[in-house]
Amino acid sequence: MSSMAGDGSEITLRPGAPNSAHRDNHTHRDVTGGWLRPAVFGAMDGLVSNLALMTGVAGGNVDRTVIIISGLAGLAAGAFSMAAGEYTSVASQRELVLAELDVERRELRRNPEDEQRELAELYVGRGVEPQLAVKVAEQLSRDPDQALEIHAREELGVDPGDLPSPVVAAVSSFGAFAVGALIPVLPYLLGAVALWPAVLVALLGLFLCGVLVSKITVRPWWYSGLRQLTLGGAAAAVTYGLGTLFGVAVG
Repeated sequence: MSSMAGDGSEITLRPGAPNSAHRDNHTHRDVTGGWLRPAVFGAMDGLVSNLALMTGVAGGNVDRTVIIISGLAGLAAGAFSMAAGEYTSVASQRELVLAELDVERRELRRNPEDEQRELAELYVGRGVEPQLAVKVAEQLSRDPDQALEIHAREELGVDPGDLPSPVVAAVSSFGAFAVGALIPVLPYLLGAVALWPAVLVALLGLFLCGVLVSKITVRPWWYSGLRQLTLGGAAAAVTYGLGTLFGVAVG
């Protein structure tokens, strides 16, 4: 199939086969994956929360064993809590979407003409000429599965074939939180007796996590890294101060 470009040149169109140069220079990151958000959130949360917990305990002038037990307990509790929360959240969202898809499927079966008219009006609202919008809606509505997908995208903003998985979200969140929470505990497990090695390693981990996130979000690496380092450092400083205050008060 051929068409004319704005400059008068002829363009050959092949259905389903975009121009190779366009394909190579017009790719997008996966913004709908069910693992990315819980993995990133889990790693950051594990680092910050366990670092804050351990610095708070250390501020109370307790011994090394208590700090290690607190860190490991925080790791286990936080990882299971994150996994359960992510599973419940994503499962609930998925169930809601599936219920709405059932509603849309019934409407397409019972009132196909009304749904086709609704789709045409939607395209008209986006600037398509009315006659063309009617023809497009008619063609798209011939296949029930395709019609459901189009209506789901246009009305619900979801892709029926690409719904997030609760299991993937839970496992990603659990693993990421556990890895993040383990970082401030490692120096103690390797023999450290002072708090500063754990804080140093954790802050470095936060900075590196921020740098990794910048590769996905296209933020400057130093901005993402310093943002995470600052937030984690502030949380650790506050909890250390509270731990010191409570330790003195209790003592």
